[in-house]
Amino acid sequence: MADRIRVLLVTKGHPYQRQPFYDVFDADKGIDWTHVEHPAARQLFHPDRAGDFDVFVMYDIPGLRFTGGAPEFAEPPADYVAGFEALLDAGKGMVFLHHAIAGWPAWERYAEIVGGRFHYEPGTLRGVAYPDSGYRFDVAQRITVVDPTHPICEGLGDGFDVVDEPYLYPVFEDDVVPLLRTDVDMGDASQFYSPAAAIRGRRNSNEGWTHPRGSNAVGWVKHAGNSPVAYLQFGDGPVTYVDPGFRRVVGNAIRWAASADAHTWARARREATGRR
Repeated sequence: MADRIRVLLVTKGHPYQRQPFYDVFDADKGIDWTHVEHPAARQLFHPDRAGDFDVFVMYDIPGLRFTGGAPEFAEPPADYVAGFEALLDAGKGMVFLHHAIAGWPAWERYAEIVGGRFHYEPGTLRGVAYPDSGYRFDVAQRITVVDPTHPICEGLGDGFDVVDEPYLYPVFEDDVVPLLRTDVDMGDASQFYSPAAAIRGRRNSNEGWTHPRGSNAVGWVKHAGNSPVAYLQFGDGPVTYVDPGFRRVVGNAIRWAASADAHTWARARREATGRR
């Protein structure tokens, strides 16, 4: 159908159950989607090569390689950075899901694009030193809608229940517009575990680890360049993939990022804030 939204789904860098995840997009009859993995995906991050797609959906962790010990961080190639910035200036709609917020840890601008960062290792962000971020699997949560008038919240009522993996990590609340919040206590680091320990074989450990209070925002919008950007913290695995609230909010985010209203909003927000 010619009126379907054309989605580029970008993955690689984090394991996931493929077919259950792809079923999320197959079930949405309003989109046509194409899947590409890194490093091939990088070739499409340029306005001259991305014209066939209305929205990019990122479910990836580029720039990080797990080794069983300290992970390896890679700097993004200069041509990729230039192409990405040109794509943002052109206003391509972007949706980031779950672990995508951990991407390109050696490139601070990427965190500014998404609205925060999940740290697999202690790191510095906006000049502030952070420990590695926190995670916890299979947590029953109540998600509250902050702005029921926003298109991404359409059909969600006052919220929904989901079982998923929350993150304890820095979020740039001064730069994002929160739409969804979790009832998980982000001031209690004892509920969370250290990913630096997990990637070294000590899964679900927080021995010797702590973290400052984090944000309970789990869905937000922002601009990057002239692009409308949405981040949804949901999406750890098959239990979440089949959740109707998750499927609804992902579909809503894709439609919002493709809409003329979202593009107008992103350009106006760039002008108003002076931020690229």
